[in-house]
Amino acid sequence: MDTRLWVLILSLAISNCVYAQLPSPRLDRIAPIGAAIGGKIELEIAGADLEEPTVVFDHPGISATRIEGKERYFQVTVSNEVPEGTFDCRVVGKYGISNPRLFGVHRGMMDVAEVEPNNSQSTAQSIRVNDVVFGMSDNNELDLFKIHFDQGLRVTIDCSAGRLDSMLDGTLIVVDAQGKQLAASSDYFGRDPMIDFTAPATGDYWIVLHDLSYRSGLPYRLMVTTRPYVENIFPRVVQEGREVSFNVLGRNLGVGSRETTKVLQERNLLEASYNSRSPVQVLEFGKFLFLEHPTQHSVVPTAATCTVNGWQIRPEFEGVPAVNAMNVMSIDLPVTEEIESNQQDAPQQVELPVVVSGRFDAPRDADWYTFLAPENGNYNIDVYCERIAGQADPYVVLVDEQGKRVFEFDDFGHRINAFDGHLRDPSGMVSLSQGKRYKLLVQDRYQRGGPRCQYVMVLRPVKSDFFVATIHSQNPGPSGTTLWRGGAAYFDVIIHQTGGYNGSIVITAENLPQGVHAVPTTLGLGNSGTFVLWADQDAPESALPIRLMATGDRAGEKITREVRPYSRVWNQGDGTSRPMREHWIAVRQKAPFSLCFENPNASVVAGSKVEVKLKLDRLWESFKEPLNILPASWPGNFKLNGVQIPNGANEASLLIEVQAGTRAGEYTLGVLGQGQVPFTKKSDGSEFKNTLISLPSQPITLSVQSPESSKK
Repeated sequence: MDTRLWVLILSLAISNCVYAQLPSPRLDRIAPIGAAIGGKIELEIAGADLEEPTVVFDHPGISATRIEGKERYFQVTVSNEVPEGTFDCRVVGKYGISNPRLFGVHRGMMDVAEVEPNNSQSTAQSIRVNDVVFGMSDNNELDLFKIHFDQGLRVTIDCSAGRLDSMLDGTLIVVDAQGKQLAASSDYFGRDPMIDFTAPATGDYWIVLHDLSYRSGLPYRLMVTTRPYVENIFPRVVQEGREVSFNVLGRNLGVGSRETTKVLQERNLLEASYNSRSPVQVLEFGKFLFLEHPTQHSVVPTAATCTVNGWQIRPEFEGVPAVNAMNVMSIDLPVTEEIESNQQDAPQQVELPVVVSGRFDAPRDADWYTFLAPENGNYNIDVYCERIAGQADPYVVLVDEQGKRVFEFDDFGHRINAFDGHLRDPSGMVSLSQGKRYKLLVQDRYQRGGPRCQYVMVLRPVKSDFFVATIHSQNPGPSGTTLWRGGAAYFDVIIHQTGGYNGSIVITAENLPQGVHAVPTTLGLGNSGTFVLWADQDAPESALPIRLMATGDRAGEKITREVRPYSRVWNQGDGTSRPMREHWIAVRQKAPFSLCFENPNASVVAGSKVEVKLKLDRLWESFKEPLNILPASWPGNFKLNGVQIPNGANEASLLIEVQAGTRAGEYTLGVLGQGQVPFTKKSDGSEFKNTLISLPSQPITLSVQSPESSKK
C-alpha cells in the first residue's frame, strides 16, 4: 500500500477512535448546584459510566455520603470552615474519575428548593428576600416566584447557571400583581441574567424565570438579596505585595457608600472604598488564585484567565461581604491610573515601562497615551480586559510623531481542541526607536463604554515568559483522567509564549499516588504537546489531586510556573473550557495493553532518522488483534511513518525522522496505540464487543544534535 495512503487511513482512524473508548465516567449534571455554609442538601448526579459512585469535592469541608437505596443521591454537608465561592464536584466510581461540575457555596442566606407547579402567578412559589432558590427548568413552561418588597427596597435578582456549568440560557422578568413587566434581563454575565430592582411600592411582586428556548432539566441558582453586589473595582491591577484602596462600584454597599452618576439598568450605582493587599508568590510561580471559578466573562465557557496572573477579592462593607468576587491582576511594576480626558489632542503622558489601570467611561471613549521610547528595542504591549472579566473588546493602535500608524493589535490566544484560550484582548510586540515620541490608542472595537468597561494596559521592554495549561485529552465529551493499571493516560498541554520566549519548557509532576509515574517532559517547539502518566500493574486504587510544574530558562535565569488545569465543560463541539483548582487523577482496573520504548532515551542528528523499538504488553488475554501506532501531538519537525504491530506480535521498530534545521535539545514524545479490543461491562464476561481503544505509550526523550556538533 502507498505510504501516503496508509498515513491518511491512520489519521482518519485516530480522529475517530475517541468515540469508542473504555468506559470513562462523565458527570453531566448535579442538582442542586449549591448549598449554604453549615447546611446539608440532597444531591442528585446524572451522567454516564457512573457505576458504584462516590462524590468528592476540592475542599475537605464539603463531604458527601450516599443515601441508602438511592444510588445516584448523596447527602452533602458543607462545614462552617468552607469559604464562600465555587468548588469542583466530581464522581469517583468503578471506571475512574469524572469531569468536574461546579457547586456554589453561600453564607447567611436561606436555601429553598423549587416546588412545582409554579408556572403561573396563581401557583407561584412564595419566597423571601435573601432566599437562594435551587431549581430546574421546565419544558415549555415558566418558573414563577412570589415575593414581598417594601417600597424603596433595592435588591439584586441573580440567576447563576452558565457560571455554574449549567446549559440554561436564562431569562428573568419582574412583574407586578397585574402582570405588568417592571424589569427584565437575559445575557448579563455571559448567558446569565441579573436584575437590579428597586420596589416602586410596598406589595407583592413576581419573579419569572425560564430558559430562552424553554428546554427542560437545566439546573439554576436564583438569588434575591440585599447583600452588597459589586459591579466593578478600580484599580484592577496592583503591584505585588502592595496594599491598595479600591474604589468599588455596585449596589447596597452600606451606609457609608455614595451615589454616583454612573448608571446601569436605569439605576445609579453606589461607590465605596475597600482596602486589600496583593498576595505574594503569584508572580514567582505564575498563578491566578480565585474564590469563584472565573466563568462570568463570556457566553461560552473559555480559558480566558490562562494568560493572566492575579487573584480575586470579595469586598466587605460594615462587615457584610459582597455576594460576588472580582478579578484583580498582579504586576511587578508601579501602577498608573488613567486620567480623563486623555483624547488624541491631549494624550496622557506616561513613562516606560508603564502599567495603566484604565476604563472606557462612556460610549466612544478613546484613551490616548504618549511616551518617549527610552531605548531602542522590542516592547510588549498587552491589554487585559476579558481576562479580568471586563465587558469590552479593546484594540490598540500605535502611531509615530508624524501620525503614521506603526502597528495595530487585536485578539490573541490559542484555541486547541476543547481548550479555548483565544481572547478579545490585544497582545503583541513592536520595535521602538530611542528618543522618538509615540502615541498609543486604546479603544473598544465597537466604541462601547460605561461602568463595566475596564482594562489594564502594560507597555514594557520585552520580557520573555510563558504560561502552561493542561486539559484532559479524552474526546468528544467531558471526562476525567483515569489510569487503568499497567496503562497510561495523558494531558494535552497548551503553551502561550510571551515576549518572544522560544526556549524549552520542562514539565514535572508532584504528589503522584503510589504506583503512578511520570518523567520530566521537555516541550521545545510549538504551542502544544502531551504529558503522560502511567500506572504499575499492581498500583493500588486511588483518586486524588496532583500538581504539575513547568520550568524554563530566560537568559540563564530559571523560571518556574504553575501548570494550570482546565476542563471541558460541555459535550458540544470545541472550545468549551474552564479552569479548575487542581489536576485530579484516578487509578482503577487493569488496562488492556501497555506500550513502552525499549530504551526511553535516544539520540539523533537533525536532518536524519533514528530507529527505536516499541514494546507491547498485551495485559488482557482476549486482546490479540493488530495495534496501529500513531504519533501523539508531535511537533511538525518530527515524522513517523505508519506502523502496525501485527496480530499476536509484541513489538515494532519505529523510524522517527527529524527535520533538518530542528533546534538542538531534548524533546519528549509519545505514541498512541489504537486497536480493536474485546470489552464488556457484564460481570459474567458475556456480550463481549470489539471496542476501538486508544492508549498512549510511556514517553521517549530524543536528544537532537546539530550536524556540526555531531561531527566533533
